Amino acid sequence: MLDALQERFDGILRSLKGQAKISGSNIEDAGREIRRALLEADVSVQVARSFVDRVSEEARGAEVLKGVLPGQQFVKIVHDQLVELLGGANAPLNLITGGPTVIMMVGLQGSGKTTSAAKLAKLLKGKMGRRPFLVAADIYRPAAVEQLAVLGRDLGVPVFRPVDNDALKTARLGLAEAVAGRFDTVILDTAGRLHIDDGMMQELERIRAELNPHEILFVADAMIGQDAVRAAREFHQRLAFTGVVLTKLDGDTRGGAAMSIRAVTGAPVKFTGMGEKLDALEPFHPDRLAQRILGMGDVVGLVEKVQEQVERQDAERMASRMARAEFDLEDFLSQLQMIKRLGPLEGLLKMIPGVGSKLKDLDLDSRHLVRTEAIIQSMTPRERQQPAIINGSRKARIARGSGVKENDVGLLLHQYDQMKGMMKQMSGMGMFGGVGPRRGEAEARPMPQVNAASAGFSAKRAQKKTGKKKR
Repeated sequence: MLDALQERFDGILRSLKGQAKISGSNIEDAGREIRRALLEADVSVQVARSFVDRVSEEARGAEVLKGVLPGQQFVKIVHDQLVELLGGANAPLNLITGGPTVIMMVGLQGSGKTTSAAKLAKLLKGKMGRRPFLVAADIYRPAAVEQLAVLGRDLGVPVFRPVDNDALKTARLGLAEAVAGRFDTVILDTAGRLHIDDGMMQELERIRAELNPHEILFVADAMIGQDAVRAAREFHQRLAFTGVVLTKLDGDTRGGAAMSIRAVTGAPVKFTGMGEKLDALEPFHPDRLAQRILGMGDVVGLVEKVQEQVERQDAERMASRMARAEFDLEDFLSQLQMIKRLGPLEGLLKMIPGVGSKLKDLDLDSRHLVRTEAIIQSMTPRERQQPAIINGSRKARIARGSGVKENDVGLLLHQYDQMKGMMKQMSGMGMFGGVGPRRGEAEARPMPQVNAASAGFSAKRAQKKTGKKKR
């Protein structure tokens, strides 16, 4: 998401950071480039113009702080205005107690409402401890009810099916069923429609009037750009929705809808869909997205991802083993599998400050991780725990078992030796929370250079210099 916008902002702000003085002409030039970058990202003309005007006004009126370069202060102004444009702060769901919270999902055809309803049910059940209940009120799309039923069965969430081919009656009886079953959250999946279809919009208005939902979430496909913004305006005028779910942000999208919908409707973006899996729904944090657009990464988001996948005791045990140079290939395999659970490697790297804008110089290939995992899984438990015993014949057997060449097995073992030496060095520097090597242990070797391929990617820049593909 927003890769092109991030690259453009990186170039614009880099040219300003080192300048000793920011003049009116500098501000004007930067504003012109920012406006062009926003328009290319599919931000609406009015929103782009208003944003640049606010940035320029703030920059001209700002006092230069002592010890801060003017260019750095300009970056701070752009960051603050981006956060404000995107909504200011995370907007949580309005979840009530003492009765079921009713959440109504609306949007255009094909925007991903049914899948988003199931994703939201999983999020509410798993992370918030709620008891969700799904109501299938889409009586028009073939297989829509069955799709929601299958998703609900996978999640262990009950699904109420349509009654008498009547969406309003289905919604009413579904809510009554949820109340009788003491469910605390009702998610109503409505039919997709064109915003110009007045009859179907009236149906939504009747459901809204009857159920009086606590949340109406407009599900928008970020891939369709300004069409999503126009549809959002129409839906908001008819339904006054309370929040937005942006789907397909993991696709090839310019992402300007995330900025435009908030500015046009005033309704906050509450969730973003980042994939097809049912756990690929994330709360939207304007400050984190602004930081990523400006190349500052998202350390908080990265830590949260790791905390979801790694138990504290396991992390402490691993740190202790790494500090004492007891890190073996079993540990290496568990680390690879943890990385795979965290999501695509490219997405993780974008969350590291300063890395996002440099990803174009890296050849990211998840097959490196898969191949490394296959090699380790082709070893016996003893070989993983004692890699030193792997001789020529063992290498040949491991290579045959994993479908690679013997040289690939040797390269992995070499990289493992380098990593183990580096961990000894880091332990000696106190970088594992004070856990150091045992008394009497030999001094650590100088820190080696670790081949980037061990992380699952290789540098394109290096390939260009040598003219050969780096192995």
